[in-house]
Amino acid sequence: MPIRCEIVSQDRKVFEGDVDIVVAPGADGEMGILPHHAPLLTALKTGVLKVRMGGREELFAISGGFMEVQPDLVTVLADAAEHSDEIDIARAEEARRRAEESLKNAPRDSEAFLKAEAALRRSNLRLSVARRRRAPGPMGSGDELR
Repeated sequence: MPIRCEIVSQDRKVFEGDVDIVVAPGADGEMGILPHHAPLLTALKTGVLKVRMGGREELFAISGGFMEVQPDLVTVLADAAEHSDEIDIARAEEARRRAEESLKNAPRDSEAFLKAEAALRRSNLRLSVARRRRAPGPMGSGDELR
């Protein structure tokens, strides 16, 4: 019996569907949500959110937010969220390069340094999610579970 999952960012619905499990980057660590889970409201940190349906796993890069769990529905309200297939690797690599350059040039205790650090974390996360999804598995198709 599946659980309904909705992943929403500030500007759009990123995913909606029935899934077997949701694995989310909770503020206190990774957490798995199965159907009939007890009600829960938790903060999310920047990280990889996974949903599994049958033999398929979908990956999302999320940048913080909240997750509400009801026995038959998981709602993720993310500050930002992208499905692995939507991530442009070239753009993410360029963002990482810019963030690294900003880190080199910003004074260590400045707001610019903190912003560059956050941008570097986001671009590294996006690259990691995109590459995990596209990496060839044992069969070479790139669609295998990770």
